[in-house]
Amino acid sequence: MASWGNRSIGGNATQPTNLKSFCGGFINMVFMVSSMLSGACATPEFLMYMNYFIEKEYGEDYYKRADEVVDLSLKKRTIDKVITDCFQQVVYSINQPTGARNFQSVFWNISYYDRYYFESLFGEFRFPDGEKPHWESLSWLQKRFMKWFNQERLRCVLTFPVETMALLTENGDVKDKEYGDFTAEMYAEGHSFFTYVSDNADSLSSCCRLRNAITDNGFSYTLGAGGVSTGSKSVLTINLNRCVQYAQRMGIPYQKYIEDVVDLMHKVQLAYNENLKELQEKGMLPLFDSGYINIGRQYLTIGVNGLVESAEFLGIEINDNPRYTEYVQTVLGIIEKLNRKYRSKGVMFNCEMIPAENVGVKNAKWDKEDGYAVPRDCYNSYFYKVEDTTLNVIDRFRLHGVKYIEHLTGGSALHCNLEEHLSKAQYRQLLRVAAQEGCNYFTFNIPNTICNECGTIDKRYLKECPHCHSTNVDYLTRIIGYMKRVSNFSAARQVEAAKRYYATM
Repeated sequence: MASWGNRSIGGNATQPTNLKSFCGGFINMVFMVSSMLSGACATPEFLMYMNYFIEKEYGEDYYKRADEVVDLSLKKRTIDKVITDCFQQVVYSINQPTGARNFQSVFWNISYYDRYYFESLFGEFRFPDGEKPHWESLSWLQKRFMKWFNQERLRCVLTFPVETMALLTENGDVKDKEYGDFTAEMYAEGHSFFTYVSDNADSLSSCCRLRNAITDNGFSYTLGAGGVSTGSKSVLTINLNRCVQYAQRMGIPYQKYIEDVVDLMHKVQLAYNENLKELQEKGMLPLFDSGYINIGRQYLTIGVNGLVESAEFLGIEINDNPRYTEYVQTVLGIIEKLNRKYRSKGVMFNCEMIPAENVGVKNAKWDKEDGYAVPRDCYNSYFYKVEDTTLNVIDRFRLHGVKYIEHLTGGSALHCNLEEHLSKAQYRQLLRVAAQEGCNYFTFNIPNTICNECGTIDKRYLKECPHCHSTNVDYLTRIIGYMKRVSNFSAARQVEAAKRYYATM
């Protein structure tokens, strides 16, 4: 978009030339791209490009002069106010419902990077005029946006962007200590975002779908953001609970039946891929042709749901024990083996513990109707039972650690439900726990209180409004991945939300 505008995808705008035209063009681009897709729109370069246009207008050292008045209007705006006005324009515009998506907001994701990930991804990057990105000013802008967005969420329910902080780890801790401390600080201040950690610069997070080599600027998960021009072009999900129970009914080893099902899923995905190639040949995929998405770096994803429920059916305890570890590694290892078998020069597969916002409910409903054992009305999207009160916070990180996620090349996300916010020091220690356990993608989920009478939003989990003392309150929490009023969850998801155990430290 910054190089050639949006004409290549049916728009009429040329490339932006200043900060205002960048912001306007960016908003238009996100809406146009989202109208052509059903999934999330990840823009990992958003703040880097905004930083470029800010520098073009106010100089590379603008962040050192943030209080300087640069507006000749009566408002006499400072550089900082100009920037936060741009934040406001972009965020509020994109959070508006759109007819092209059934009057829902577009699903928009951005990323923040520590110095090491930034240098790995964009160290050799150049803007259209040959200029390279500057870390010091971008770092300031990243922090400014996070601080602004956290405070803005006290004024209005803002679901998007879903944010991901990417941190490199070394020797069991975050390598960039400045960003480790800042991440803990933002959590302690009540901000809600995802964190991705890795002990080598091989992948990045874009919230729940992809992990691929950083050497080709790829990213990991698609509920957040991370790399460039990549993602998942198709997701087929296996219901493990049904598969295990059906195999037992038929007297088949569940390992063999799962392998047969997943093998068939790969053949269906390959057929879908051929259809995509035909559509592109006929010029019907402008996002691919214009370079917004690189079809060669799009994955065919095998999604997983019902893993916990299938283990429960087999009588396996859902905690960190050798039998559960072996079961998870066996099942997910079957999928990874077939992903490697079917991978070719032009086709890549991965495996993901899908968020299952809707399908977790549907799978439970269908299984119950067909007489299968269904322990809950919404299948888990984690490696533990969401209602389990016996697991502490460390247990949850361990159950999303390397022993359990090593075969999930498409990732999984730990939503660590807490009853109240922790201190900066406690969050900083949990970053070390994540690094040591190999839990590479997580967020902390503390319900925010929304007063239905006076509109006050508080980042604590309260029973009454701290302003007007009304008990007519709602809660803002993550359904899966993104934040939403609990009253706006589906009926089945509201039941699931009520069962969630919010731990204390």
